[in-house]
Amino acid sequence: MIRTILHIDCNCFYAAVEAQRHPELRGKPLAVCGSVEERHGIVLTANYLAKPRGVRTGMAVWQAKQYCPELVVLPPDMPEYIRFSQMAREIYEDYSDQIEPFGLDENWVDVTGSAGLFGNATTIAEEIRERVKFELGITVSIGIANNKVTAKLGSDYRKPDAVTRIERDNYKEIVYPLPVGDLLYVGPATRRKLNQMGIFTIGELAEMPLDILTSRFGKTGHMLAVFAQGNDISPVKHKDHIAAAKSVGNSATTPRDLATDEDVWVMLLLLSESVAQRMRELGSRCTVVELSVRDAALKSFVRQQKLQIPVCASLEIARTAFTLFRKSYSWARPVRSIGVRGAGLEPIDQAVQMSLFLEDKRREKWEKIDRTVDQLRARYGYGSICRAAMQADPLLGKINPKEDHIVHPIGFFCG
Repeated sequence: MIRTILHIDCNCFYAAVEAQRHPELRGKPLAVCGSVEERHGIVLTANYLAKPRGVRTGMAVWQAKQYCPELVVLPPDMPEYIRFSQMAREIYEDYSDQIEPFGLDENWVDVTGSAGLFGNATTIAEEIRERVKFELGITVSIGIANNKVTAKLGSDYRKPDAVTRIERDNYKEIVYPLPVGDLLYVGPATRRKLNQMGIFTIGELAEMPLDILTSRFGKTGHMLAVFAQGNDISPVKHKDHIAAAKSVGNSATTPRDLATDEDVWVMLLLLSESVAQRMRELGSRCTVVELSVRDAALKSFVRQQKLQIPVCASLEIARTAFTLFRKSYSWARPVRSIGVRGAGLEPIDQAVQMSLFLEDKRREKWEKIDRTVDQLRARYGYGSICRAAMQADPLLGKINPKEDHIVHPIGFFCG
C-alpha cells in the first residue's frame, strides 16, 4: 500500500503565538529572543515581517536590531508554546493516531488509513490547515508525500499557510532543483562536503553514483542517496510511542566567560550532576562521555571517550569530561559555553565485568551519594544541598542545569 504522510509545520511558531496573545503587535516585525542579561540573547523565531528585513534565527539580538531598528523583541514563554503545541496535536489526533513530533512546532501525521473517513490527503491537509487557523489563530504549512523526508520538503516548499503535494508525478520537478542543504539531515558540515564534490542540488545528489557517496560518507552516503531519491521507509510512530533514549546531555551558555580550569571544573560538575540524574531517572548508565566546548569567538569542538565500565556517577562523568578538556584546550580564548553528554546508554541492571581493584567499590559509593542527593533535592529543592566547589563562585554555582538550561535527548538521526 502506498503511504500518505503529512508533515505539518507551524509557521514562525513562537512569534505566531505571541502575536495571537498580543493583537496590538500584529503588523509589526516581531522576534522571540533569549535573555540578553543571561547571555542567551539570540533570535529564536522571527515573524514574516522581520525576516525580509534580515532578521534570522540564531542571530544575536543586537545584530537583529541593526537590521531592523523597529523590531519588537519578546522573551520566550515555553509553557504557553507547549500548550499551543498540545492543542495543535489534538486537532491532528482527529485524523490519525500515528503522529510523530519533530520539535514543538512540527509533526508527521500518517493519514494512510483515514481517506475513507475524511477524503483524500489534500482534503485532509486543507481541513487541518483551516482548523488550526480558525481554532488557534496561527498558520501551518503542510507537505504531502509517501514518506517523511519528502513530506518535510513539501512543508518547507511554500510558506506560510500552504499545502504542497509531492508525489512521483512531480517529484523531480519540485525537489531536484532544491539546494542539497534543504534535505533532512544534511547539516552545514555535510553540505560543505557535498559542495566540495560538486553536489549543490538534491537532484545532483540523487544522480550521484552510490559507490562514490559511500566511499566518502560510508553508510551515511547510502542514506543520503535514498533520501534524495524520495525512498525513505521509516514509519510514523504512534502518538503514544516513547522512544528509548540512547544518550542524555546538557549544555549551558555561562553567565560569564570561563577563564580558568577551576571555572570549567565547576561547570562540568554542575552539568554532570544533571546528566547523571537524568540517566538514573531512565534507569541507565553511559558507556561514552562526550564534551562540547565553544569559546568566546564562537569556535567549537567536540571530544568523547569510551569508558571501561558503564557509569551514572556524576563525579566520574565530570572527571572524564575534565580530562578531555585539559587534553584538548589551550586557553587561547575564554570559554563561552560548555556541554556534557552521556552516550551509549545501557540498562542500569545490566551485568558488567567486575574489577579486581577498588574502583568498583568507589563507584558504588559515588552512585549511592548521588541517589541520596537526588532524594534530598526532590524533597527540599535543588539549592538545599550542593558541592563545596560550587560555593567558590556564586555566579556559576547558582546555576540549576537540570531546570534552567538545555537538555538534549537523542534525535531522530545522529551523525
